[in-house]
Amino acid sequence: MTIAVEATNDPLSVNHASGTMPVTHRVVFLLLILLSLIAPFFVYPVFLMKVMCFALFACSLNLLLGFGGLMSFGHAAYFGGAAYVAAHVAKVWETTPEVAILLGTLSSTVLGLAIGSLAIRRQGIYFAMVTLAFAQMVFFGALQFPFTGGEDGIQNVPRGDLFGLFSLRSDFSLYFVVLVISFGGFLAIYRIIHSPFGLVLKAIRENEVRAVSLGYQVNHYKLIVFVLSATLAGLAGATKTIVFQLASLTDVHWSMSGEAVLMTLIGGMGTVFGPVVGAAVIVTMQDYLASLGAWVTVIQGCIFVISVLLFREGIVGLIAKVLRRPL
Repeated sequence: MTIAVEATNDPLSVNHASGTMPVTHRVVFLLLILLSLIAPFFVYPVFLMKVMCFALFACSLNLLLGFGGLMSFGHAAYFGGAAYVAAHVAKVWETTPEVAILLGTLSSTVLGLAIGSLAIRRQGIYFAMVTLAFAQMVFFGALQFPFTGGEDGIQNVPRGDLFGLFSLRSDFSLYFVVLVISFGGFLAIYRIIHSPFGLVLKAIRENEVRAVSLGYQVNHYKLIVFVLSATLAGLAGATKTIVFQLASLTDVHWSMSGEAVLMTLIGGMGTVFGPVVGAAVIVTMQDYLASLGAWVTVIQGCIFVISVLLFREGIVGLIAKVLRRPL
């Protein structure tokens, strides 16, 4: 269905994009690529890979929450579910890492389709609670199923050889594989939110009633973005398993979903680069303040409260507001 849209301030009205990436976004992407290429020579590669995996995880939630307007408290189900599948496939089936990551990602796609088809029947807090309930079911399964290892998880997952040719046992070589996967995921999300599908998604977020009146099948769009978000979260989880050679209950715990929400809000919900910044901030705090123990959680809570009270747009949202350019 084709409709003419006027360039107004109405939620359903958009300016026709030229089809090219804005200069600001190009500059930011180039800076991120340059920093990513230089960083492993100065910073511990495993730490950087952790940041990239969680950045992709946060971006996947931002696609659903920031652009789809759907709050999910159960994203750990796809992140952790894919982590367990990838770990099992790599360790027990002895496949190459790309096959393990692919199968883990596909499992999150199937899981997202199953949960999403039921969750989208509700809205608001009820939608959020349904996603949380299903995530708790996945957590219970991870605790009870024989192949998951119970409380021990799946340990000593082999990194293997990429395509059976290139060894990933070195942190340095694995880093660039994770870099390609992460940037591939970021670019996929960028393309989605700037496509006609993404514009309709934003319209539904702003004014669902009007979108329905224009003939859009709202639930179909919601289900598609839900599955896409779950798939990307699974890609992050499966990749994380190869990096740390471990899949554990932490990956499917409800607090993991909370961390994704925190990263998204701190960085800037509904912005392109916000979740990346939010993930970098939270992961850095967790790693470099680990000696403080449980106080790290208190500090995170304080930062979250300050963020909500003083700059609800998030770090990147605030910068974009100052620069008057979308980020």
